[in-house]
Amino acid sequence: MRWDPEQYLAFDDLRLRPALDLMARIPGAAGGMVVDLGCGPGNVTEVLRGRFPDAELVGVDSSPDMLARARAALPDARFVEASIADWQPERPAGVIYSNAALFPRLFAGLAPGGHLAVQMPRNHGEASHQAMIETVEAGAWANRLRPVVRETPVALPQSYHRILAPLADRLDIWEAVYLQVLEGENPVKEWTKGTALRPFLAALEDPGERAAFEADYARRILAAYPPEADGRTLFPFRRLFIVARRAGG
Repeated sequence: MRWDPEQYLAFDDLRLRPALDLMARIPGAAGGMVVDLGCGPGNVTEVLRGRFPDAELVGVDSSPDMLARARAALPDARFVEASIADWQPERPAGVIYSNAALFPRLFAGLAPGGHLAVQMPRNHGEASHQAMIETVEAGAWANRLRPVVRETPVALPQSYHRILAPLADRLDIWEAVYLQVLEGENPVKEWTKGTALRPFLAALEDPGERAAFEADYARRILAAYPPEADGRTLFPFRRLFIVARRAGG
């Protein structure tokens, strides 16, 4: 199943807020190259252009659909189709901005004084994600979908400190919980359908089975996040942030 930029951008303002909070913690102005690693449809790349107007802006993503949307929005930036696990900068970068990264290798791709800025969701212990595991175990698809489950894809903040502290001369790690106020029918299901639910749906080739899985998950998630009296749904979402500076600048 290919990435759907429209589904991802359905909650554009709310998805963008952690990116803005992270960007505000990157000190100074970046020279040279600024990289948006895992740029998706370019919504964060566009903000990076405003934050670093004089930098060479590069977006990297593995989805051609996402990149097509990004190129249309930012024709003056350069976009590269590649896996973030394989991509390497052709020269040292001033900033590498990412929402998930292979930290030591990417840190080595920074210029002296350059910054690695990362934001990652750490909501995997909450009902929004646990309901996916429950749905996997509840159906005939269990054996096929168990390999897709990633129960703890993001580690504790302490783990990233241990990785990066020996490499950085300045390191800032923090967490924030955003209380997302969502509108629409079962909006938490729609939120996860653009991100964490995708691999499960993609693994089910039969359209009827895929629809049954989504319906089962939708029922569970609606019970976990019922609408408030005003019809809106409250969705707490935890994110982990890292800003690390390479020595020598």
